Amino acid sequence: MSSRLLGSLIMGLMTINVAVATDAARPRLVVGIVVDQLRTDYLQYLQGLFGESGFKRLMKEGLYLQHVDFKADMNDPVAPTALLYTGNHANASGIPSARLFRVGESALTPVLEDRNSMGNFTRESLSPVNLRISTISDEVAIDGGGLTSVYAIAPDAQQAIIMAGHAGNCALWINDTDGKWSSTAYYRDFPDFITRRNQRNPLSSRLDTLSWRPLLPLDRYPGVPAQKRHYPFGYTFPLSDRDVYRRFKVSAPVNTEVTDVAIDALDNLRLGTREDGIDMLSVAYTAAPYKYVLDGDCRLELEDTYLRLDAQLGRLLQAIDRKVGLNNALIFLSSTGYYDDATPDDPKYRIPTGDVSLKRVESLLNSYLSAKYGNADYVSAIYGNQIYFDPRALESRTLALDRAQTEARDFLVKMSGIADARTLGQILSDTSEEGMRQRCGIDPKTAGDIFLTYLPGWNVVDDIRYPTTTTPVRAGMVSTPFFLLAPDVKAETIGIPVDAAVLAPTITSALHIRSPNGASRRPFNY
Repeated sequence: MSSRLLGSLIMGLMTINVAVATDAARPRLVVGIVVDQLRTDYLQYLQGLFGESGFKRLMKEGLYLQHVDFKADMNDPVAPTALLYTGNHANASGIPSARLFRVGESALTPVLEDRNSMGNFTRESLSPVNLRISTISDEVAIDGGGLTSVYAIAPDAQQAIIMAGHAGNCALWINDTDGKWSSTAYYRDFPDFITRRNQRNPLSSRLDTLSWRPLLPLDRYPGVPAQKRHYPFGYTFPLSDRDVYRRFKVSAPVNTEVTDVAIDALDNLRLGTREDGIDMLSVAYTAAPYKYVLDGDCRLELEDTYLRLDAQLGRLLQAIDRKVGLNNALIFLSSTGYYDDATPDDPKYRIPTGDVSLKRVESLLNSYLSAKYGNADYVSAIYGNQIYFDPRALESRTLALDRAQTEARDFLVKMSGIADARTLGQILSDTSEEGMRQRCGIDPKTAGDIFLTYLPGWNVVDDIRYPTTTTPVRAGMVSTPFFLLAPDVKAETIGIPVDAAVLAPTITSALHIRSPNGASRRPFNY
C-alpha cells in the first residue's frame, strides 16, 4: 500500500472519529427515572403547588404522554420496570412479579435470585441472569463498546438490577437489614463514593433523627377532609423498629436519599462528560400511598409525597443541567402503571366485604380432590391469585393435570369471595381483551396452574405464611404518565392511550441506537 493511500485512509478515519465525537444528534447522558405508582391525575391536580424545575419543566418542555397502558395487572414495581426497559412483557422477559414460587422449593424466592452471585454490603444473592432479554441500558453499553458508564440507583434491589441491565457497571439499592447502599458482585464496579458514604454517613447514623411531617400548612393541601386538617401527620424512623428500613424505603423521605446519591454519582463518576459515547444513569423514586398510616386514609401523605418528589426531581434536573447541560442529555420519566391504595374500609360504612383465607382455600381444595381421587396434598402452594399443583401428588393418583385443573376450577368458583377461576391453558388461548391483559402478566414457565379473580371489596388473607398479610381487593384503572425530554423532541401533550411496550424502542430511537432485542412494538411517532 502506498504511503499516500495509507495517509488518506488515516485522515478518513480521523474524520469519522471527529464526526462521531461531535455528533449533535446523540446526547452524552441518558437519565431514566421510574416513579412507582405515579398518577397523571395527581400531577394535574397538584400542578399549581409544584415548583418550576420539576414536573412543570417536563410538562412544558418535553413529550408528555398522559395515559400509558401497561396492559397487564401489576402489583409491584419490578415487573413494570422490566417492561419499560425491555419493551416486552413477562412471557418474554421472565419477570412477572417481584417474587416467584418455584415448584420443588418450599418458599417464595426473588425473581432475580442467583445463588452464584454474592452481594456487596448485603447477604442478598441477586443478579440479572433471570432477565431473559436485553434492556435499554444494555443497548447503551453495547453502543459504547463497553467503554461507557451505566449505573442504576433505587431503593429496591431488583428494580435497580433491571435498570442496570446485564451490561451495566453497577446497580445500587438500600439494604433492608442495615440501610447500607448495596450491590451484587455480578457487576464489575462498586463506586468508591458509595463505600465512603456507607462508612462515613450511613443511614443508620441519620435515621433516628429523621422525621416526615407536612411540607406545607395543612390548609394548602386540596381535597383533604376537614378532620385531617386538624391533625398533621408525623412519622419517625426509630432504629429500634426492626422493619425501619423497609418503612423508610416506601416513604417520601427516601426520594431525598436517592437524589443525594444520584447527584453524587454525577459528580464522582463524571457521567456524561465523554465526547465519544453515551453514559446512562437510572433512578427510581416512589409516589406510592404510604401503607403505614394509622387511620387508613393516606391522602394527605400522598399529596405531600408528590410535592416532595417534585422538589427532588427539580434538584436532579438542575444537577444534570450544571454537570452536563440539558441540551446534552435525554431524560425520560415513567410511572410503573398501577396504583395500590387499598386499605380495609371501616366497618361503620357497611361496605359488603369478607375474607378469603388462602389456608382455607388450600385445605378445602385438597379435601375435595382427596374425596374424588384419593388422599393426597394436591396443592403445592398458593401465592397471590395463583394455585400450583404438586406433580408428584397428581402422578401418585394417576390424575392428569388438565383434569385436576378442570375439577379445581369448577369447585373454586363456588367459594365465597372468588369471582372466577381460570386455568393457565384458558388464559393462554383467550384472545379477548381481558385474556390478553391476563396473558401479558404471566410467564408460562413459572406460572401457576389455576388463576383466581377475587371479588372487589373482599380481603385476601395470606395466612399460609408468617406473618399473616391482608390485602384488600379494589378494582379501578388510573392514568399513568410518561415524559421524554431531549433537544430534538418537541414539546407536546398527548392524551390518547399509548402502549407501554412502545416506550423502550421510542427511547432507543431517540438515542439513534438499537432497540432491546425483545422489543415487541415500533417506536411511538411523536
